[in-house]
Amino acid sequence: MTRNWGLLVAAMVLAGCTTSGQHAPVWERSTAAARTASKAPQADKRRPAERDTRPRVYTVQKGDTLYSIAFNYGLDYHELAELNGIQDANLIRIGQQINLFAGNAPDARPPAVVETQPMRPTIKEQPKLAKYAYSEAAVAQAEGRAPQEAAARPAPVQVAKPEPKPAAEVKPEPKPEPKPVANADDDALEWSMPTQGKVVGRFSEADNRKGVEIAGKLGQPVFASAPGKVVYSGSGLRGYGKLLIIKHNNTYLSAYAHNDQLLVKEGQTVTRGQKIAEMGNTDSDQVALHFEVRRFGKPVDPADYLPLGNS
Repeated sequence: MTRNWGLLVAAMVLAGCTTSGQHAPVWERSTAAARTASKAPQADKRRPAERDTRPRVYTVQKGDTLYSIAFNYGLDYHELAELNGIQDANLIRIGQQINLFAGNAPDARPPAVVETQPMRPTIKEQPKLAKYAYSEAAVAQAEGRAPQEAAARPAPVQVAKPEPKPAAEVKPEPKPEPKPVANADDDALEWSMPTQGKVVGRFSEADNRKGVEIAGKLGQPVFASAPGKVVYSGSGLRGYGKLLIIKHNNTYLSAYAHNDQLLVKEGQTVTRGQKIAEMGNTDSDQVALHFEVRRFGKPVDPADYLPLGNS
């Protein structure tokens, strides 16, 4: 009796352990997953993925400059000039076709020519003959005929064989190079504020406001918002005053306008946070920095990349 009672108690304990082992881990995993999910950073929905819809060729319109074309399509005007054989960036004409990408430019190298050799007729070996002084009788003797038959037979007419024509040259068609494609690294840029001050003008696609205005003091430092290469430094774009444009990668440009002083030159590589200009009011009615971010040349809201706050 005592033995049976002990077996019954052991069975009850095992059953309880088995039940606990089935449900407890499930509850713990689901709770941990919920906590992890709540702490995980949400995907940035402010930067939707966009395809590169730039044309391969652009036709110059009235008012265009090579600088503005490069700026509007996120390119370096030096590269455009070289690609299109333009000696002076200030000299383009209305209706001129500007290749934006290398695949459309004429190939400066001569096309490869496939060398062909004319076909040579096969030479058949003939039996060697003894040489005789030419006469009708000698010809008749060589052919085994009587001299009378040789005299009666007309001389054979020799027909010139046409020479074979060489095969036509085969010129391979040049394959167009693909346009630059944005990759994950292009969107992984680390951006920082280009200057300090109050935001007095916001980006608005509907109102054609292409960037933000950050007010400040004359001579206040302006910094590169991200690393890259200076592709423009000057005052050749109407409405921007003294302007700097930095190309960060195949996708992004940033622009810094209305400066009082420009401190970097075209072709210079800059780092994020490097001082590149001093704030001013060139071609503007107030001292402020006009700052733009462009993706494939299209203006996008800098607030998607910078902590502009609610001011």
